[in-house]
Amino acid sequence: MRHLAILCLRNEAAFVLEWLAHHRAVGFDDFLVFSNDCQDGTDTMLDRLAEMGWLTHVRNDGPYAKGGIQFTALNSAAKHPVLKQADWILPLDIDEFVNIHAGDHTLTALHDALPEATAITLTWRLFGSSGQGRYQDSPVTDTFTRCAPRVMHWPWRAAMFKTLYANDGTYRKPGVHRPRDPVEEHLPASQWFDGHGRALPPQFRTARIFSTYGRDNYGLAQLNHYPLGAAESYVLKAARGRAVHDGDTLGLDYWVERNFNTETDTSIAALAPRRDAELATLKADKTLAQLHENAVEWRKNRFLELLQDEPFRALFGRLMMAPPSQPLPLQAARFLTHHANLGRQVARK
Repeated sequence: MRHLAILCLRNEAAFVLEWLAHHRAVGFDDFLVFSNDCQDGTDTMLDRLAEMGWLTHVRNDGPYAKGGIQFTALNSAAKHPVLKQADWILPLDIDEFVNIHAGDHTLTALHDALPEATAITLTWRLFGSSGQGRYQDSPVTDTFTRCAPRVMHWPWRAAMFKTLYANDGTYRKPGVHRPRDPVEEHLPASQWFDGHGRALPPQFRTARIFSTYGRDNYGLAQLNHYPLGAAESYVLKAARGRAVHDGDTLGLDYWVERNFNTETDTSIAALAPRRDAELATLKADKTLAQLHENAVEWRKNRFLELLQDEPFRALFGRLMMAPPSQPLPLQAARFLTHHANLGRQVARK
């Protein structure tokens, strides 16, 4: 079986080699990567990786569809020959790392554990800043090991998932969190399972982007999500903006809803030896190694530039002052959920 990962990037060259090495170790065969408006050499690095046969690079320079940069890329991916050759597809972001607990921690082991599945939801486990203020050139999965608890009652974003799905004709297009544009007559045969190994009800075939929260969703697999990084990296992320909600401004609210550091999870380290072997192969290429060093230097210089601008300087100060987020107790979470449901009911009237 061939597994395809789809990725959209802007100014993330400092993280590309680790991400690629890890997902090669997990078992992905092909990578379809879109870039746009890069100043740090991400596009040049992807060109070099394409020359070496590690991935397929597409420049996503616009114009962009109504859904924004990432939706435009995914619509383009639906027509790409690489996608048509894939047996399984998973759209990811650069801050998401597949973490399989079954067997030898590979995609093959996950399929062996869920042989009937045609779609598997990989629920986020949110990893906080781990108290890191300044960006360092070290592997993300080694540096950030503090995370949210296995059971979260709030916010619902802590239970969002990405979908690994069979490219069997049931869905015509990949989506950010789930495949889109289903073929109605194929849906009854679609079998959705979660990362804990539970069969999911029929509504997951056409709706839902988050798992049931308030329970453990990680028995067989999870998606390690590192949305913040160090406080310094978060300032760069805020300046870059978002690929989906491109009109949104990232501030302290986004940070607080994701900066959970109450538990330690180093399970992804099971793949570190294989990742390191892949990474060594990549960095043996002098061109890639230099592009990586250039990207690291760019990030450091860009942060210093942003500190000259009061809004970003203020944001960095607030991040450094803000304590780690604490999970809400069940009673408080139920109160918020109740009123959120009331709000949705009012909005529909």
